Amino acid sequence: MKKHIPNFITSLNLVSGFIAIIFAAAGELVTASWLIAAAMIFDFFDGFSARFLKAYSDLGKELDSLADIVSFGVAPAVIIYNLLSNSVSANLQHQPDASDKMGFVIMLIIPSIMPVCAALRLAIFNLDTNQTTSFKGLPTPANSIAVISLVVAGHYSESSFIDSLTGSPVFMTFLTITLSLLMISRISLISLKISDLKFKGNEGRYLMVFLIAAAFGILGVNAAALIIPVYIISSMVAGYL
Repeated sequence: MKKHIPNFITSLNLVSGFIAIIFAAAGELVTASWLIAAAMIFDFFDGFSARFLKAYSDLGKELDSLADIVSFGVAPAVIIYNLLSNSVSANLQHQPDASDKMGFVIMLIIPSIMPVCAALRLAIFNLDTNQTTSFKGLPTPANSIAVISLVVAGHYSESSFIDSLTGSPVFMTFLTITLSLLMISRISLISLKISDLKFKGNEGRYLMVFLIAAAFGILGVNAAALIIPVYIISSMVAGYL
């Protein structure tokens, strides 16, 4: 019985991601973001339960990747599509012409890059045995955090600056392409799995915690948008220590 518990939790990750897509498609981006956050929690606990119960399986490994593609590849991409759609519609001051139709096609293609790169990143991860203590490329949950943090920060802080970012087709296109390329890159990023609390060997993790805590202390909820940039910077600094 216990061998099925991790797979059940993984299924909850998938369900959360699927429902997030439904809400994102309906324009309920904040609700969709919180559902993606719930999927991340389930993603953490399926691995934790598998280690705790010693219930590893090849089925669980494959199921986890499939769930992650939906929750951390497709769901955030639908949020980005919605943001792009809203921003493009707001900028239209005339009847759609041929150039607008071309823009609509591009608006479909740009978000599509994200789930493709998420799938590639997960496939590479499953075949790479050297990503236990560190990652090569941006993890798919981190990709989702980068997207939903903008939605959550903009909603709860009512920041005009963040709203201007999410309302900019240029910025959202840049963000989407950057995150997608980071997922399939070979840049070294720290894993958040720790074996002890010693400072030695965990310098990057402690630096990240300090910088994020300081950012929230200074900027409040707006700092949510800085979580992934801080994560990447801390990883780079840790690589030089």
